Amino acid sequence: MATTLATPQRRATDGRLADFGNVLRSEFCKLYSIRSTFWTVFTALLSNIVLAALVALFLVSRLSTADRATADPVRLSLAGIHLSQIAFGVLGVLIITSEYGTGMIRATLAAVPQRRLVLTGKLVSFAATALVAGIGSCLAAFFVFEAFLPSGGDGLKASIGDPGVLRAAVGGGLYLTLLGLLGLGLGAVIRASAGAIATLFGLLFVPTILVSLLPQNWRTSIGPYLPMNAGDAIYSLHPEAGGLGPWSGFAVLGLYAAIALTLGYFLIKRRDA
Repeated sequence: MATTLATPQRRATDGRLADFGNVLRSEFCKLYSIRSTFWTVFTALLSNIVLAALVALFLVSRLSTADRATADPVRLSLAGIHLSQIAFGVLGVLIITSEYGTGMIRATLAAVPQRRLVLTGKLVSFAATALVAGIGSCLAAFFVFEAFLPSGGDGLKASIGDPGVLRAAVGGGLYLTLLGLLGLGLGAVIRASAGAIATLFGLLFVPTILVSLLPQNWRTSIGPYLPMNAGDAIYSLHPEAGGLGPWSGFAVLGLYAAIALTLGYFLIKRRDA
């Protein structure tokens, strides 16, 4: 009797897994067939690696001995992350808003009526791509920075095996991935490319600017919990005084992304395509 009851359950589970496998393959195909994916990866590699080399060649020699002693070599090597974060954020938004903009979302949801399954496929395909591109470009930037350091940059010499270095270098890629997932969540909520991109970068930059105008005790209380300030901690070798720890900051940024994605999952079932 138990076997008879278990068989339909197994078949239903196998069917759901097969459906998700098909959705995932479809989302990977769509992701890799659009030009924005190529340009995101190219921009991340170019900005991270080129700026790492430029900082090593031209900025390090201008630092005083005291500055070199206190500088964070990983953060210096990831100077290009502030450009690549724009690319990752925009790609996260466009993965879903581009379908709404063209009307292709109707065909997607007609083929896969389980709307949350579609959103999950987009999330997994983007996260996998962003992790590989983000971590790869950040590790490459670190090695390029160390390779291009002039002879006077001994205070900034670091090895990937030194305490905290691997975590910080990989953390740059984790930060870029979470930022893109935040964009994906906002795209699912807003469904318009311009509005979602404006909201994403408004959320990142505007609160930081506004908090800098507040009294010092307010800045130290609120500042560490802002999205970009919290995310910065994961790729910092030496956390700033009064700031969050690397994994605490990463968790705070992850919470912002989780809230946006949760809203996206909630609304995608309750609105027309």
